[in-house]
Amino acid sequence: MVRLGIVGAGKICQGPHMGAYDKIDNVEIVAICDIEDKKLEDAKKRYPNAALYKDYKEMIEKEELDAVDICTPNYLHSIVAVYALNHGLHVLCEKPDAINASEAIKMKEAAEKNGKTLMAIRNNRYRQSTQFLKKYIAEGKMGEIYAGRCGWIRRRGIPGWGGWFTDKAQSGGGPLIDLGVHIIDLAMYLMGNAKPVTVSGCTYSKFAHTSYSKTDVEDLAMGFIRFDNGACLQVEFSWASNIENDQVFVELRGEKSGSKLLGIENKFEIYTEECGTLATLRPATDDYRGLNHHEGNIRHFIDVIEGKAEPDFTPQQGVNMVKILEALYKSAELGHEIALD
Repeated sequence: MVRLGIVGAGKICQGPHMGAYDKIDNVEIVAICDIEDKKLEDAKKRYPNAALYKDYKEMIEKEELDAVDICTPNYLHSIVAVYALNHGLHVLCEKPDAINASEAIKMKEAAEKNGKTLMAIRNNRYRQSTQFLKKYIAEGKMGEIYAGRCGWIRRRGIPGWGGWFTDKAQSGGGPLIDLGVHIIDLAMYLMGNAKPVTVSGCTYSKFAHTSYSKTDVEDLAMGFIRFDNGACLQVEFSWASNIENDQVFVELRGEKSGSKLLGIENKFEIYTEECGTLATLRPATDDYRGLNHHEGNIRHFIDVIEGKAEPDFTPQQGVNMVKILEALYKSAELGHEIALD
């Protein structure tokens, strides 16, 4: 039985995270930490035997835990993670891994130093379509994947005006760091997680005037990533943009076939040739109907710390992701391409 402590009992926790733990028998929610009484009260109704804390350090020091699940605002991810790792605990952390590369590196080094598992949420890896496509690629049916295009764009959908989402000091940025982590990771995961080498990007904030609250984050980001194997990836993320409709998409171009995943439409197609004729395949996967993809992610984390599985996410992948995001923001600020070390 894995004894787990939760840090941050807000919406993302009480939704997909707790929804997953409710279905996993070999996890005991021992303690829950949050600074807001209402969130703790709600969590207590769900887990009446869990101890409640307002200080994560006190929780970690007093309770006999095996692991923590971090669901705090972004700027606290690395702070809580490093503290927990240095106290001998495994760590699962919501995305983004950290708000800058130096903090992500601290997390990686703490995990390595203490010999503990560190994983960040990458729930889109556990969709049926993703798992099918990953196997399809592994069998060589797409050939070399040399280019991709991905994004999550909203016509109107700025979260939490006036809260931490729109405060760069707490969030690290706007839709690029909020939505980009999910979809850039999904594309890179399917493309083989090559090392990013250069990044170019632009960001815009054109919708701040629509609210009385101040914001210092972008509402649209576009960019281009080159990898060390010669592949490239176009990216686009927005909370607000004058487009026809909302879209979530990952398109891959391979030598033998290409693919398209459309999240909102739950559409998955593979474009190839069969018997000398162009063919479109539509695998019978269902990514949305009643499924909680955090559950697959969390089950994998538990299996890893119990020694039942090898991690399909490594801290270095987290560092690479944050380096990409940081470089996209820097490129937008400076107006030129950024090389990654």
